[in-house]
Amino acid sequence: MKIAFLFSGQGAQYIGMGKELQEQYACAKEIFQRADDALGFSLSNICFEQEEKLNQTEFTQPAILTMSMAALACLKEKGIKADYAAGLSLGEYSAYTASGVFQFEDAVKLVQKRGRFMTEAVPEGKGSMYAIIGMEREQVEDICKEYSQYGFVTPANYNAPGQIVIAGETEATAKAAGAAKENGAKIVSKLNVSGPFHTVLLKPASEKLAQELQQLHLCDMTIPVITNVTGQEVENNEEIIPLLIKQVMSPVKWEETIITLSQKGVDTFIEVGPGKTLSGFVKRTVKGATILNIENQKTLEKAVEKLLG
Repeated sequence: MKIAFLFSGQGAQYIGMGKELQEQYACAKEIFQRADDALGFSLSNICFEQEEKLNQTEFTQPAILTMSMAALACLKEKGIKADYAAGLSLGEYSAYTASGVFQFEDAVKLVQKRGRFMTEAVPEGKGSMYAIIGMEREQVEDICKEYSQYGFVTPANYNAPGQIVIAGETEATAKAAGAAKENGAKIVSKLNVSGPFHTVLLKPASEKLAQELQQLHLCDMTIPVITNVTGQEVENNEEIIPLLIKQVMSPVKWEETIITLSQKGVDTFIEVGPGKTLSGFVKRTVKGATILNIENQKTLEKAVEKLLG
């Protein structure tokens, strides 16, 4: 059995995430406490009780990373280890933290800043993102090219076969999404995010993030990480910071990430953190894999039983 840990991206958050784990497991409680101490405010309280704040990108990102690391601590305590790690967008920071590259405290402060920089990069209402389901990537790319006459619009996430997210300036992106619906997309849905992430419109965020990343001390990877930017394994530590600077304004190659893991012999994918979005993407991309997710006591017990009998 070869295991990959997959870490949730933004949009997976929900009120109360991680509460049960931190009540049941001292290792999870410790992670939430360390986040509160590092940030200087109660992130735990935001996760468990403050829905409005939880949905603000600046708080969403450290909240998801913290909840993911709390779930990971429970998995580790049960003796479950991974051969590879990957994460969708924000989740890539969780993957590097799980791999030992970042100290947890550094990571949680870094992604709070990342969230703030992303929000500041494009003013509220100036950009949007839409999920397009049931269309080939070439069709989506052609629609984006055609509707670029109205403003900037481009594919931003290649999540799975037939599941692509487009992003850009509000008018052009809405028109392209409408055209996708008219041309046979099964589902077109606007994402609840504050801007057109993973496009060149996020260049200002990338530049600010670069300054923060260059101040960090990176430790060696203990688990190989597959990056969103290329969908391939990160070869060495020297690649990490340039990739993360690029990542915020580059399309997320998640479908390629999962194919790469499968080609490396991974047959068991464990989504660590809130929600089951990534599990759905894996299901669409590789056939016959074991897919589990860890977000509460029930899912943890199910995974332990499946993996350790």
